[in-house]
Amino acid sequence: MLTILGFAMIATFLVLIMTKKMSPIAALVLIPALFCVAVGQGAQLGDYVIEGVGNLAPTAAMLMFAIVYFGVMIDVGLFDPIVRGILKFCQADPMRIVVGTAVLAAIVSLDGDGSTTFMITVSAMYPLYKRLKMSLVVMTGVAATANGVMNTLPWGGPTARAATALKLDASEIFVPMIPALAMGLLAVFVLAYVLGIRERKRLGMLTLDEALAREPEPETVSAGTGGTGGKDRLHKGTGASAGATGTGSGTSASGTENEDEDDDEFQGLDPDRPTLRPKLYWFNAGLTAALLTAMIMELLPIPVLFLLGAALALTVNFPHMPDQRARIAAHADNVLNVSGMVFAAAVFTGVLTGTGMVEHMADWVVGTVPDAMGPHMAIVTGLLSLPLTYFMSNDGFYFGVLPVLAEAGAAHGVSPVEIARASLAGQALHMSSPLVPAVYVLVGMAKVEFGDHTRFTVKWAVLTSLVVLAAGILFGIM
Repeated sequence: MLTILGFAMIATFLVLIMTKKMSPIAALVLIPALFCVAVGQGAQLGDYVIEGVGNLAPTAAMLMFAIVYFGVMIDVGLFDPIVRGILKFCQADPMRIVVGTAVLAAIVSLDGDGSTTFMITVSAMYPLYKRLKMSLVVMTGVAATANGVMNTLPWGGPTARAATALKLDASEIFVPMIPALAMGLLAVFVLAYVLGIRERKRLGMLTLDEALAREPEPETVSAGTGGTGGKDRLHKGTGASAGATGTGSGTSASGTENEDEDDDEFQGLDPDRPTLRPKLYWFNAGLTAALLTAMIMELLPIPVLFLLGAALALTVNFPHMPDQRARIAAHADNVLNVSGMVFAAAVFTGVLTGTGMVEHMADWVVGTVPDAMGPHMAIVTGLLSLPLTYFMSNDGFYFGVLPVLAEAGAAHGVSPVEIARASLAGQALHMSSPLVPAVYVLVGMAKVEFGDHTRFTVKWAVLTSLVVLAAGILFGIM
């Protein structure tokens, strides 16, 4: 019964948000609460929610201070050279813009943090998509899929979890997987090229001057159309940033924008914006490099690192209190939107775990694998990693399901390391899961409805995951 109710709860949640009958926050809270009562454990709802909030509180804290930190870094101009390089390549060609999105997301993903990747990628690319009226879900889909493939880096999380769960060395899992993951990344670039060609056919190809000459009319932001709003100005060769201008305006997840709001919000990475700190460029670059190095080396918990980094960045770059308050206010919308979504997701994960639904669902899935598939458990694991890492947290899959799959594989002569490698195949899809906090940073900053992002991205992410799995089989890695 718990198995059926667990799948029913997830299906209900996905249907409601994809059909836009409920907002993600409302669905994340109300649907699990109703199902908790339905399984006869309503009295324990409070305990489940508190436990879920406790588990996700460090993640929420990390996201809050990461948004502030990287928002400040965007404000002061740290990423301007990267943005200029990407936009110089992109010009006003939709195909190049989509490919540039994939390249930028992949490069920034090297830090192992999805939220960082999405903040930088959206800040750089969003105004170009707006200016050319490109589909914003193309941007979010390509960025999420590229980050999903790169999420398999040993310091990204899944590889470390698999190594811990099966008592293996992370390098033993990851290094042989590099060719397969490279094929997955290549698939993302091919996908970006195809989607970019489709956008080029739909919109035509402009020169940068023609794009700058466009005067878009204000309208309701639409995730499916990528419509523009207001008279935003791109500064030639500089790029633009959503919610990172010197005006102190933030971003919101969705809604109607008027012309005045867009004039403030989408001025771009203005080379003359008052928040620039060119004399502190190398300090900010060194601070960011030190922060990422400490994160990779796990010198301190990530939330603590970002908390310290945000405090130091604000103090050095904006020593006057009014300026600090203005910078925090500029990014407050993103902070509130993302942290609220994380705590709402804590209700969902708390109920899913506390009621035992996750355990029963995992046992049922593993039990449906025929004995004849025993010698092919690596392939089975790879295929199961797609739905299971989408509907479950990485912790739930790698610590709850993977050991069972490895034990079943060992009974048929399949080594645990092969099972561990195969388990990474589904990460391209995992990064668009409603249980991944970083995806709310992506859709929130891009002003895309989560349901629109899901409908567009899932099919391409599944295809990319299957490419990784097929390459692993072809190369004899699993």
